[in-house]
Amino acid sequence: MSEIEKKINDLRKTLQYHSNRYYNDDAPEIEDYEYDMMMRDLKALEEKYPQYDSIDSPTKRVGGKADNTFESVVHTVRMESLQDAFSKDELFDFEKRVNDSGFKPKYCVEPKIDGLSVSLEYKNGLFVRGSTRGDGDVGEDVSGNLCVIHNIPLKLNEPVPYIEVRGEVYMPKKSFERVVDRQLLNGETPFKNPRNAAAGSLRQKDSKVTASRGLDIFVFNIQQIDGVTLNSHKESLDYLKTLGFNTVPDYTLVDNISDAIKQIDKIGEMRGDLEFDIDGAVIKVDDFAIRSELGSTAKFPKWAVAFKYPPEEKQTKLIDIEIAVGRTGVLTPTAVLEPVHLAGTTVSRATLHNQDFINEKGIAIGDIVTVRKAGDIIPEVRCVNEKGGNDTFVYPEICPSCNSKVIREDGEAAIRCINSDCPAQLLRNLIHFCSRDAMNIEGLGPAILETFSDNHLIEKTEDIYSLTYDKIASENLEGFKEKSINNIIASIEKSKENDLSKLIFALGIRHIGAKAGKLLSDHFKNIDAVMTASVDDILEIDGFGLVMAESVADYFGNEKTKELIESLKSSGVNMNSLSVVEDERFKGMTFVLTGTLSTLKRSEASAIIESFGGKTSSSVSKKTTYVLAGEEAGSKLDKANALGIQIINENEFMEMIK
Repeated sequence: MSEIEKKINDLRKTLQYHSNRYYNDDAPEIEDYEYDMMMRDLKALEEKYPQYDSIDSPTKRVGGKADNTFESVVHTVRMESLQDAFSKDELFDFEKRVNDSGFKPKYCVEPKIDGLSVSLEYKNGLFVRGSTRGDGDVGEDVSGNLCVIHNIPLKLNEPVPYIEVRGEVYMPKKSFERVVDRQLLNGETPFKNPRNAAAGSLRQKDSKVTASRGLDIFVFNIQQIDGVTLNSHKESLDYLKTLGFNTVPDYTLVDNISDAIKQIDKIGEMRGDLEFDIDGAVIKVDDFAIRSELGSTAKFPKWAVAFKYPPEEKQTKLIDIEIAVGRTGVLTPTAVLEPVHLAGTTVSRATLHNQDFINEKGIAIGDIVTVRKAGDIIPEVRCVNEKGGNDTFVYPEICPSCNSKVIREDGEAAIRCINSDCPAQLLRNLIHFCSRDAMNIEGLGPAILETFSDNHLIEKTEDIYSLTYDKIASENLEGFKEKSINNIIASIEKSKENDLSKLIFALGIRHIGAKAGKLLSDHFKNIDAVMTASVDDILEIDGFGLVMAESVADYFGNEKTKELIESLKSSGVNMNSLSVVEDERFKGMTFVLTGTLSTLKRSEASAIIESFGGKTSSSVSKKTTYVLAGEEAGSKLDKANALGIQIINENEFMEMIK
């Protein structure tokens, strides 16, 4: 073995070890940054020495612009749903139907994971395709996103000729909390519950997003297999473990439904202590031969039933309402409760959403309220049971963090603080500023930014660019060694070269996302022109409405903003658009893309249009020059026809760019 091959293999083993410590043991031994640097080193070596590539390398879990086209997959074995039971009597009825068919089988009981059902296919032990359940007969190919889920083996421990297994992709509670925290920090609407989060994460076009969400999987069934004979469900689960699958936990073989109910109760008791959500327990006939005899109805197998736990509700006293301030200045209320045991956990806080919700329920401090936890990490107050004598809670008129006046704009539910120097917003603003789609400063993630903020290394955004090796090193912070500090400084320096569009997005201007930042950058070319632009000037940009234009003008008209920009200028941050258009054949033209293109991704077509001086828009209007239509084009064609907009196909577009 060559020295390079040994180095690559050692890196893979080290990364796999630390990945297992992080994901499965919940006991990380190194900082995320150190792990990321090792991953970067491995990826660079694999790219330089492709002869040592391996399908099960940790780099295959990183994610990227995978070809997640979500093409249809026809399931050769139907992915059936289960009949629900909501009472113990219904379980005995299920047993009677089985017994009446001439069988008295053993049953396998297992938790019912609350996630998204998927199929995984392997040939000769190698992962070849993964798909969603869909309607049971037809799902979607999401192989690229499934590859980045840590516990999905890309190579099995045995080279089984062919095997298809069924599993449940879910988001662990700790992952859900991190994702929601990140969403709240960025002023985004958080996922309602882990299942919704898992479903949304699995259908991402960019598998890097999926990889960042911390999804996991439990495998619970063999759909079909070649070369191996198995006789029972428990035997098949035991076999799946030997192949390297993360099987559904706590599966238990019992003699009858009475014993099954005892196991269901046991699972229900530990429900709140689990690191994943379950919404019930599944009872399955264990013997495959008996299953075959029992068969299925048009909807459900006759050999299995799902017992569903009822959502738990409890009454308790609301003793206070706390107001938190998010990155965008939005004030969010949280109920502080007398602790109550609910769904296996002690609950002392619950969401109150916003002032409209509080008004609708008539919620006041001192009320006796009903709290429900139905899959959500943070429970919610359902209703008021008994008034405590106080008036309905009203938001404060000043920000609890900076004492500035708060406002509620017409048509919005949110009440927000508009003080850009509000301390509560600083960390959230910093995280957004350094994020991948903004200034992309690697190494300055949320945890490190919080550390720097707590130690007064960063007290405002522009302080990022005054960081030096000596400043960081002088604090003697744990985990910050010479290499890591130098990497941070190098990343900060690199960010100064970003296109103006990234800076505009990084500033966190209300209503201005990454695409709007690009439009502003391309239109005005430099920051000075953006800062002096009037609302009318900004409205000339296709895609900008009055709300966005006023938001930009108001932001850059603020004296604090002007001070920030001057400070960034003096630090050497680029203030100009780097977009260079040599061929302006599409100058003044606006394209709308719809449907699926056969030879180009829509993102690639958009980049070509912009490279020729054109613009792209998501909606058809009178300003649209062409509608580029691919397969399965939708309602945009109807609007284009109604407005008399010229519609071109991909071949015509390719002729235009020759």
